[in-house]
Order: sequence, then structure tokens, then C-alpha cells
Amino acid sequence: MTVPLSILDLAPIAPGETARDSFAASVALAQQAEKSGYRRVWYAEHHNMATIASSATSVLIAHVASQTSTIRLGSGGVMLPNHSPLTIAEQFGTLETLHPGRIDLGLGRAPGSDQATFRALRRDPASSERFPQDVVELQAFLAGQSRIPGVSATPGAGTNVPLYILGSSTFGAQLAAALGLPFAFASHFAPDMLHDAVAIYRREFQPSTQLDAPYVIAGVNAIASDDSDDAHLQLADVKRARLLMLLRQSGQITVDRTFGDDELDHLLRTPVGAHVASMTTFTGVGTGEEVADYVAEFARSADADEVIVAHSSLATSARLRSVELLADAHARVAA
Repeated sequence: MTVPLSILDLAPIAPGETARDSFAASVALAQQAEKSGYRRVWYAEHHNMATIASSATSVLIAHVASQTSTIRLGSGGVMLPNHSPLTIAEQFGTLETLHPGRIDLGLGRAPGSDQATFRALRRDPASSERFPQDVVELQAFLAGQSRIPGVSATPGAGTNVPLYILGSSTFGAQLAAALGLPFAFASHFAPDMLHDAVAIYRREFQPSTQLDAPYVIAGVNAIASDDSDDAHLQLADVKRARLLMLLRQSGQITVDRTFGDDELDHLLRTPVGAHVASMTTFTGVGTGEEVADYVAEFARSADADEVIVAHSSLATSARLRSVELLADAHARVAA
């Protein structure tokens, strides 16, 4: 059985481009995804990252939703400890009211940032520990069954925006199972615990009003091109870009420090390069048919009901082509 495909749009800001360019690319990507038959597009909350423009996740979803018609859009995810449940209920209740039947709310508990940004967000150090309780509180707001007397989400109450638990460990799997919610695993960058987490989720799942059987979404990277050699060259560029991002995030190099490709390829053979290799463990690269075959095998191995694809090409035009080629090849496999 061929599983449905979705897209994780990381809203990248390419070298020499601006956040506005990134937003235009996200609109074009969602429009191509809608045309090509993908099920949904999700955007992740990140902060203080010069190469990612999806920090105001709900605002970006609203912008893209206004320029698409049918495809589902959502967060993959909102980092709930950065926000009050009421605020997120109001934001996503507003989105669902404006675009009924098209909005998803994926939730994670990671900070989505470094420690300095953690402080700038005014986060309570204990907020991650309250994540399970906050999910339940948020769900109640959206159902119109507030757990706080006298407080209701407007808009939000009664919209029943579907929730998804995101994770990269067994914690998220156990929580999603206990609450009877779909589970999305971040195997596109944290592959190590994928199979264990999915097994735990399926074994421990308890039916709920939202979901009567377990539902797994697994993340994978993809670069599809008309030419397989070109796709592999793109992957090499992606690995170099991720290496630079990690070195800058960790403060090992300054933002303005530049390297040649040979220098970066040498650094990719160091421990930090091993981290890049781990992040790209699950990556389909090649022609549309080659990537479709890889994704199908990945879905079987991951025991996934749906695969969410991070099309990793650095150039917007290449990313759009990858979206189209994979969808076309996937549809032929399904037929």
C-alpha cells in the first residue's frame, strides 16, 4: 500500500536572499504541493536562526493559506512550552475559522532555540515539564471545554483543530499514545530512535475522540532531480550548508567566516561532520523514480502511515522541481 506524502517546509533563507524571498518561496512550494497532490505542508517554529524564516509559525500559515485553496497547512511544530495554551488555541482557532478544515496543530516540547534565545523568549525553565498538562489544556480550549473556569478561547472554542504530537524520542511516542493523538517523528534530522518510538506508540496507543487507531507520520529528506548526478551534487551542497549552520550556531565560527568547498568537505570528516551525516541518515536522492522507491521503502521500514518530506535543495527552483518529480513518480507507483 502506498502511503500519502506531505511536506515539511523549513522556510529557508538562502545566501544572498531575505526573509521576504523565503515567504514567496513558501507560497510557491505550497501551491506546487497542492497541484501535485501532497496531503499537507507543515512549518516548524525556530528562533534566532539566520537561515530559517518560520519563527512566527501561525502568521506564516495564515499567509500561505490565503494563497492556496485545498491543501492542509499546519505547524510541525509549535513549541508549546514557548507559549500559553490559550494563546495557541486563539491563534489556531483563528486560522481554522478563516480556513475551515485545512489547519493542523503539531506540538513539540523542545525550545527550538539556544539558551540565550530561551531567556529572550521569557521561558520558564520548568515549562517543558508541564508539556503534557499544557497539551491537555490546549485540547480542552479547542473543544470548547475549558479546564479553567471563566476562560474560553475566542476564536478557538469548538473548532477542534486536530492535534499531533511531534517527537524525536520515546517521550513523545508515549504521550501521543496515552492521549490518543497522531504521532509525528522527526527522523529527517534525529533518526536514532525512530523504530523504537514507533513501536512504543503503536503498542501503547489508547483510542480517543480524535483518533480511534494509531497514526504515524515519519520525516525523511529528499532531493529529486531530472538528473541523478545533479541530485547528488545538490546533496553535497546541502551537507556543506548544514555544517556551516551547526558551526555558527555553536559559536565555533563567526557568521561572516567563509570556507571553500574543499575545506568544508574536510570538516565533514570531523565529529561535527558526523553529526551532519546522522541528520541526513534518511535521505532519498536521485531521479523522481529513485526517490519514490526510497520513500516507499522508508515508509515500510518506519511502519509509517504517512511520510512528511523535507525537500532539501538549496535553490527554490530546484526545491519546486523536487516536489513535482517525487509526487509524479509516487503517483505512478500508487497506480
